Amino acid sequence: MLSTGLPQGAVPKLERPGPLRDRVYEALLELITTRALQPGQHLVESELAGHLGVSRQPVREALQRLNTEGWVDLRPAQGAFVHEPTEAEADQLLTVRTLLEAEAARLAAANATSAGIKALEELCAEGEKAVAAADVDGTVAMNARFHALIMELAGNAVLAELAAQVDRRVRWYYTPIARQRGHQSWIEHRALIAAIAERDEQRATQLMREHTEHTRRSYHARQQG
Repeated sequence: MLSTGLPQGAVPKLERPGPLRDRVYEALLELITTRALQPGQHLVESELAGHLGVSRQPVREALQRLNTEGWVDLRPAQGAFVHEPTEAEADQLLTVRTLLEAEAARLAAANATSAGIKALEELCAEGEKAVAAADVDGTVAMNARFHALIMELAGNAVLAELAAQVDRRVRWYYTPIARQRGHQSWIEHRALIAAIAERDEQRATQLMREHTEHTRRSYHARQQG
């Protein structure tokens, strides 16, 4: 285990092939977005290199890239630390997410096939199982897959590309409130599926707005609690 507190077994295996710095970047980003590495946590190059089985150079390069993208803060004479998102950062991202997701829900109601609706129902069932089992990681993963499928069913490639850019940060913010949102989140997902199945674009849009707004409020309530 890392002295900085990385949970046992949390370090992902690096995929091969591909540039080493890119694989180290992806591994570290996954640890950050799943909060295996916590906001504010000190990132020691030598420890990360040892656990990933690489030299310090690709770790240093990955940390520099993560710093550029806002995931890591590099502090002079102190080192690297996982970025601690501000309330304003979270609010801005989750507000943009609401706009993207609401439009995706509307388009999904207009375009989804019966096979797509069935796939949403199957993902919803898996998410409900994860909640029942108190599997936070599974719940977060199923939530991300559910929203990604709605985006796919919307059939707008540009919208999907924009959503993909914010997806990992949404996971980052959602992880600490996944247990709090619990089964209620999946009740809201069921209502969304029903609106999409009924081709009710207005209802689907409204439900998605309410759903993502609940998540935004839950995040802020947890931060202030």
